[in-house]
Amino acid sequence: MNILVTGGAGFIGSHIVEQLLHGGHHVAVLDDLSTGKKLNLPPEVPLYVMDLLDPAVDDVFAKEQPDAITHQAAATSVPKSIADPMGSAKTNILGTIALLRACERHRVKRVVFASTGGALYGATDALPTPETHATKPLSPYGVSKLAGEQYLFSFHRLTGIPVTILRYSNIFGPRQDRKGEGGVVMVFIKKMLLPESGELIINGDGLQTRDLLFVEDVAAANVLALSDMREGFRTYNVGTGVETSIVELFQHLAKELGYIVPSQHGPTLPGEIRRSCLDTHLLRQELGWSPKNDLPTNLRKTIAYARESFLSA
Repeated sequence: MNILVTGGAGFIGSHIVEQLLHGGHHVAVLDDLSTGKKLNLPPEVPLYVMDLLDPAVDDVFAKEQPDAITHQAAATSVPKSIADPMGSAKTNILGTIALLRACERHRVKRVVFASTGGALYGATDALPTPETHATKPLSPYGVSKLAGEQYLFSFHRLTGIPVTILRYSNIFGPRQDRKGEGGVVMVFIKKMLLPESGELIINGDGLQTRDLLFVEDVAAANVLALSDMREGFRTYNVGTGVETSIVELFQHLAKELGYIVPSQHGPTLPGEIRRSCLDTHLLRQELGWSPKNDLPTNLRKTIAYARESFLSA
């Protein structure tokens, strides 16, 4: 199958590319490299460096003739979406619309869309949270992803092209951005390994929880969704179904890294949800997906990558 991965040079996208290649698919990548890196991709993978709103996207579709798309390209920072909601909307809403129009013009047969779980459901006591729960996003990022889902539903109804929405929990692992926008796991690891990079500050009391999922498991969910030959519009949560508090995460990492500096706390971030944990029974039942390892094992894998990446830079 010919598959185009938007954002394929990024953290999650590059792992999807890797697993698709391993499965024998032909893969091409469209990425503006705003956060992605060419080095994340094998040299044989065609990389088209452009924004989704670039008219030349049509040329990419004409050349690669993708059977399916997995749309990972997005502006994912909650704080940045609050500071610049227009920028978040341009990338996540207008970029998605432009991509879907190209899919229709070039007769793509399937679309998989990377959405969000916690940022979409907002504040909830229904934990783990099922896909049927009401969506009440607290940040412009969550709003933009919900809008993307709605456009995809309209696109499916108008074209009949099958669509799968994957609502991610909090993803971590190798190749995650180490510059401060890489998620709490990589930020903590960096500051524990490189004290000169700045103080390690826990937002608020640290009792807020996240559903921490390893990036290889997310890539596997995308591969399964792309290989699903059923028609229709489907939505799946992708997570572990387990809550981990930020304080617990700090303690796990401190133990693994021999970090003895006491935790320090700062103010709670605006738009941050208190608890997040996704119910993934539907994904497990319908696509046979499940996470491969436990959290401590995956944290050790991430630490091993970070040691090599950070200390050799």
